[in-house]
Amino acid sequence: MSLDGYLGDQTPRLALSNEADFDRVDEVRASCDAIMVGAVTVRTDNPRLLVRSPRRREQRAARGLAPSPMKITVTSRGDLDADSNFFTTGDAQKLVYTSRARVADARRRLGPVATVVDGGRHVRMRRLSEDLADRGVARLMVEGGGVVHTQFLSDDLVDELQLVVAPFFIGDSRAPRFVSDGRFPWNAGRRAKLAEVRQIGDVVLLRYALSPRFADA
Repeated sequence: MSLDGYLGDQTPRLALSNEADFDRVDEVRASCDAIMVGAVTVRTDNPRLLVRSPRRREQRAARGLAPSPMKITVTSRGDLDADSNFFTTGDAQKLVYTSRARVADARRRLGPVATVVDGGRHVRMRRLSEDLADRGVARLMVEGGGVVHTQFLSDDLVDELQLVVAPFFIGDSRAPRFVSDGRFPWNAGRRAKLAEVRQIGDVVLLRYALSPRFADA
């Protein structure tokens, strides 16, 4: 995020990090069973969500895994573009969680490129996480955006927060924030535990331990 807490501006795919940190993120991706982003991120950033390093892809393949982790998104409307990079790149399974009322439409739109999952009347992150665990996902990387961050954090579902701060300001209240309003478990009476501070070129990585499972993450 920027120094003033934003994930970007009106410019598509504004780079808030640097190549060294992108490589660090790639390493984290390679260690995960699945990567999740919200529908807004799929629409606005058009991410591929693949492991970039050939060496890391080969290491995953040697362990009997797909070269890149499973890709997951959640949408209340189900109106995603089946031709977006999320669906057309990579051989890993793609899951789309949506509300029960939108399942049929989402399956007509996305059925050939993804598995559409009935998330109930409203998609809740705890129920989604339990379903992913049933599908064998033990390590989930949630890359954003702000709505998904807010839902996972406010529901106390996060073991570790990795926050990279870029050395500049956005200065636009219309821009997406790292999180939106919510009742978070970490507050003045329950402070998050800072586990690591690391300078990576001109950005800084802050790692927070948010659950007892942090040591296993």
